[in-house]
Amino acid sequence: MTVLDPPELAELGSAMTTPQAVIEAQRCLYCYAAPCQQACPTHIEIPSFIRRISNHDDRGAAQTILDANVLGASCARVCPVEELCEGACVLNDTEDPIQIGRLQRYATDTFSATGRPIIEAGPDTGRRVLIVGSGPAGLSAAAELRRDGHQVVIWESRQRAGGLSTYGILPIREPLQIAQHEVDEVARSGVEILTGHPLRSRAELIGASAEFDAVLLATGLGATTPLGLDNEDLALDGLDYIATAKLDPDSLPRFARVAVIGAGNTAIDAATIAQRFGSQTVIVYRRGEQQAPCYPAERQFALAEGITFSYLSQPVGVVADQGVVTGVRCLRTALGPADLSGRASFSTVPGSDFVIGCDAVIKANGQGRPQDSMGDLEMDTSRGFIAVDADYATSIPGVWAAGDAVRSTGQASTVMAVQDGKLAARCINRALMGVTGRKGA
Repeated sequence: MTVLDPPELAELGSAMTTPQAVIEAQRCLYCYAAPCQQACPTHIEIPSFIRRISNHDDRGAAQTILDANVLGASCARVCPVEELCEGACVLNDTEDPIQIGRLQRYATDTFSATGRPIIEAGPDTGRRVLIVGSGPAGLSAAAELRRDGHQVVIWESRQRAGGLSTYGILPIREPLQIAQHEVDEVARSGVEILTGHPLRSRAELIGASAEFDAVLLATGLGATTPLGLDNEDLALDGLDYIATAKLDPDSLPRFARVAVIGAGNTAIDAATIAQRFGSQTVIVYRRGEQQAPCYPAERQFALAEGITFSYLSQPVGVVADQGVVTGVRCLRTALGPADLSGRASFSTVPGSDFVIGCDAVIKANGQGRPQDSMGDLEMDTSRGFIAVDADYATSIPGVWAAGDAVRSTGQASTVMAVQDGKLAARCINRALMGVTGRKGA
């Protein structure tokens, strides 16, 4: 069933018309060794696809994008382009950068409207690969493996495929329809997607590794990290709150005042939803503005929405009256030298208790390590993620891992997960095609 976003959560920004796209594309200098392409984690040939738009070859433009990034429509919307491709555009020195994200959205949306498949499966190799998880890493890997001709099955624990693109990204950035179209296209290529099908145990993982020629774990991260707050059970989970807004907005609870704990992009998304549904919203963060993990453009967006920030504020408890939330109790903090994360450390100031009045507290402080139901996988103890080698192989033979579950490249983001899935699939393909016959045959 199609879910229509309410007006408060309608997608930001209008789509480019063809004349607008052509005019913008013609501003591009089509640089050799283009900095924008080098800044793109999936290395889309950006000058090439933009030149194709300028020449009215929309299909060729889209194919250039999708060959490198099968989730190009999602990434056109959710990538931090100010930090990546557009931030690297040489025109930043003299004028506005090329609107690469909007041009990518134009090309991919125009192509999708034609009904043509975005993934062409290769000749059947007879090899079978299981992918656990259907988020960006899993879908990207599935598409790459189908292009190589392998049979692919995806196990997804939730009732809808798509991972954070489906459940965890603010609809005004990525409507549910976009995420589900990409899932449908992966399925259309011949990938079998089984929803409501979690990986439950080590025995099941070992059994799968015997049944399939390869297994890729693309499970993402775990649940929101507990904070140890007093009355923490009265706080709402930020990811659940965003998922409700995206999948069942009519049931979204409404509040007069909301405090969101955390200052990452998930916190910005949760706060934006609350603000747009009528709440007076404050983001509470234990460090300062310069240490906030959200992108600067996201912080400016939140301020423009009317969201306020309470920096140097360490939440210690949810204040409640007979089970009804009335505020969040905090301590002031002071910053110190950089810690292991590279950000300033902090300490609480004794006797600095204060309460931020609110009738809802939303935790959006980041997710924990991947679910530990996958057996005796070696973990990267310095980070708490699944340990992999340079070819994305885990400590269990025949099992690979990619995406946020390993975070092998850069910060956690949709585009980084897409690239991880693509690279892991290539490693799996090399391993499968370097042997003869089925495993165990």
